[in-house]
Amino acid sequence: MKKRVLGKEKLEVSEIGFGCMGLNYHRGPAKDKNEMISLVHLAIDQGVTLFDTAEVYGPYSNEELVGEALSGRRDKVKIATKCGIRIGDGEQVIDSSAGSIRKSIEGSLRRLRTEYVDLYYVHRIDPHTPIEEVALTMQTLKKEGKIKHWGLSEASADTIRRAHSVEPLAAVESEYSLWWRKVEAEVFPTLEELEIGFVPYSPLGRGFLTGTINKNATFGDNDNRASLPRFTREALEANQTVVHLLKEIASTKNATPAQIALAWTLAQKSWIVPIPGTTRPERLKENISSACISFSKDELNHLDKEIRKINVMGDRYDESEKKRTGL
Repeated sequence: MKKRVLGKEKLEVSEIGFGCMGLNYHRGPAKDKNEMISLVHLAIDQGVTLFDTAEVYGPYSNEELVGEALSGRRDKVKIATKCGIRIGDGEQVIDSSAGSIRKSIEGSLRRLRTEYVDLYYVHRIDPHTPIEEVALTMQTLKKEGKIKHWGLSEASADTIRRAHSVEPLAAVESEYSLWWRKVEAEVFPTLEELEIGFVPYSPLGRGFLTGTINKNATFGDNDNRASLPRFTREALEANQTVVHLLKEIASTKNATPAQIALAWTLAQKSWIVPIPGTTRPERLKENISSACISFSKDELNHLDKEIRKINVMGDRYDESEKKRTGL
C-alpha cells in the first residue's frame, strides 16, 4: 500500500488506516476477541500501518484490545489514540486540563502496551481549558517521549490555528465523506495553508455508503446509529438517492459503492488518510482495494456536481453531541 504524510514533521502512514472503534464498541454486540485480533493482523499484512482508537471507546476496552493485537508488531504500525474525555460517575466529561491529559496518557500507554503513542488527539475541544494550554501540555509530552505527534478532533479552523501556533499539529480528525462535507469550507483551507494532515472518520457514512443499509435496518442497544438523525427509517429511505449515485458510478469502475466512496475521499487531497472500520475480513480487503481506483478530473467534477444536487436528510448527530463538536 502507498504511504501518505501527515503534518510538517512528516508522520508517514498507509494511505488508508483502520478505525478500531467498532471492533468491540458502538457497533452492535462485541465480536469474538480473537477474531478481531486476527483481523488487525490481516490489516497489517495488507499494508495498513495507522490504527485509530480512543480512551473512551469501551471505555478502555478498545485500547486494551488494540494493545493486545499490536503486541509484537509495534515496529510495523503507528498508533493513534485520544484524550480529553474522562469518565466521571459513569458519564463522559470533556476535560483537557493538564492533569486529566497526564492521567489519560499514562493509562493509554499501559493499555496499549507501548512506551509512546504516535499520534495523540484531543477527542473533543474543552471550552474551559484554553487550547494554547492544551498545546503546551502536548509539547511537554512530546519532550518526554510519551507522544510523537499530536492532533485535534472535531475542531474549528480558529482552534486549529491557535493550537498550531504553540505546538505544530500533525493532523486533524473529523467526520468527512460524500454525504458530510462541512469541513471543506473553512477547515480544509486552514489545513492546506498550515501543512496539517486530515484523518476522516466515518468515510463510509457509518456504513450507509456501502449500500447495504436500507429503510428496514434496525440498530441494537450498543449501536450509536440508533440515536442518529440520519439513521431514522424516514432518513434511510430518503437518502437511498446517495447510494443509487454511488452504485451508478461503481458500475463504470467495476467497483462497489464503498470503494467509490473511499476512492473519492482519497482523491480530494494528498494529505487525507481515511480510517474506515470493519469487523469482516472481506470488507477490510474491499476497503484497501479502493486505493487502486482512480478518477479523471471530469469524473470527479461529475460526481461532485451530482452529489451536491442531493439534499441529504437528517443531521449527522443529535443536539447533545453537536454541542460537543467545534463544527
